[in-house]
Amino acid sequence: MRIGILGANGFIGSNLTQHILEQQDWDVWGLDLDATRLEELGPNPRLKVTRGDILREHDLVEEMVAGCDVVLPLAAIATPISYVRHPLSVFELTFEANLRVVRACVRHGKRVVFPSSSEVYGMSDEPPFEEGTTKLVLGPIDKHRWIYACSKQLLDRVIHAYGLEEGLAYSIFRPFNWIGPRLDNVLDAREGSSRVLTQFIGNVVRGESIQLVDGGFQRRCFLYIDDAIDALVRIIANEDGCADGRIFNVGNPANDLSIRELGELLLELFEAIPGYETVRERVGLVDVPSKEYYGKGYQDIAVRSPSIRNAEQFLGWKPSTDLRSAIGRTIDFYLDEVARAQA
Repeated sequence: MRIGILGANGFIGSNLTQHILEQQDWDVWGLDLDATRLEELGPNPRLKVTRGDILREHDLVEEMVAGCDVVLPLAAIATPISYVRHPLSVFELTFEANLRVVRACVRHGKRVVFPSSSEVYGMSDEPPFEEGTTKLVLGPIDKHRWIYACSKQLLDRVIHAYGLEEGLAYSIFRPFNWIGPRLDNVLDAREGSSRVLTQFIGNVVRGESIQLVDGGFQRRCFLYIDDAIDALVRIIANEDGCADGRIFNVGNPANDLSIRELGELLLELFEAIPGYETVRERVGLVDVPSKEYYGKGYQDIAVRSPSIRNAEQFLGWKPSTDLRSAIGRTIDFYLDEVARAQA
């Protein structure tokens, strides 16, 4: 089986590619603008890497879809600050480019495994979120923060409709705050340029205060990437059709804490690392209004907690990495990366 991964150099794509090459017998065709992370995996006859822009090189995307058995369109812009400041770019990549991929899968009779998002649940007040019953509640039009969630939700609906009307083979998964190696670049000093954990790790490494948007009382559930890839591989393998036409929340409801608690836990774990024993003297937790941090087009989600019954029932999957271990392993990876960059 040949797996086509668009956005293969990203967080999910690079970790999935590494797992497949090490533990599966599938081939991978990876497409991305950059291939740095894929090249770090070393040469492998089962890995084909193509540099290209899925926004513009439509013929290349068509060729790739036609040449693969299962297609994962992972390319997207997944940082809230981009939703607010560059909503059109978010829409063009997250929706328009991926819609072309989905339609190519329909034309060539290929199965698509689509990365939806926990963002599609929006401001729903019904946690834990169920894939088939929870209301999907988004904010008003002038809150551009929701353009990513809206793009993902509409693609979910389009894919489902193509399944009904055109026989498209598909599975959809919704990541809930996946963390681990290769998540973001912690050496990038721009606030909001990465996701929350790597943003905080970067703050600590640079000796800057950790900024808590609106006090950091929002609650999230964090899933370690190894557990996430385990679920994703089961979806791709689709033994006995267990994932056909289904949507799966992929998260760890046991790893639930507020963003403020995440900051506290991060500092506690850093204090046990040589060279960071006095981290609290240099790095503090500072409250910042969301309008100041993100801009006026921002709204937040108070609670984001998944039900994972679908994954448990149909995939036989359950997460196994506790929160302290997940964050600790992520810290270790980035400290090694920082040390290599400074060597």
